[in-house]
Amino acid sequence: MSSPSSAFALVEDKRQKQFIYRFLVQAGINRNKITVGVSPSGVGSGKQWVRTNFALQVEVCRRRNARNSTCLLAVMDADQLTVAKCIDDLDASLASANQPKLNPANDPIARLIPKWSIETWTLCLTATGDSRSLISEEQPYKNSKTHEQWSELVPKAAEALFEWSRRTAALPANPLDSFRRGIEEIPRALPTGR
Repeated sequence: MSSPSSAFALVEDKRQKQFIYRFLVQAGINRNKITVGVSPSGVGSGKQWVRTNFALQVEVCRRRNARNSTCLLAVMDADQLTVAKCIDDLDASLASANQPKLNPANDPIARLIPKWSIETWTLCLTATGDSRSLISEEQPYKNSKTHEQWSELVPKAAEALFEWSRRTAALPANPLDSFRRGIEEIPRALPTGR
């Protein structure tokens, strides 16, 4: 698969937007070719908004790929659910829209689902040495830092995600399960040889 010339992402909130936008820029997507759809604040569940819009955006992505290379990344927090349940919910949204399941060989689409929230991945990606082993998927971290502190960490985390998603990268020992699954999804949307 060639490198996508444009990217679309579905996200729940502004922090996820900041994270995925910076990741896509690191991956070499032109800033003007990145579109991030964010769940409207105060209008229900962000997770539900991503699920609801996923099938439509998959259809758009598939149609665009007939003409040029477009990738889609769907980001939603698992919160208290399992990552597998969230992926099943996204797959179910395709079935409800009478669309075929994702084809890893042909659909440049990745589903990135951090357990609890994107803050869990942010801590995992920015932790150093032994402190990485202290980060767990058993508890939420969203309220463990101020908005400003998270905003400072997100660019570093996005850069680290890019580095760890490269084909030649060696993941740290015992990565978080949701993070490992996300790393496995990324090559569907973006070539790993970058």
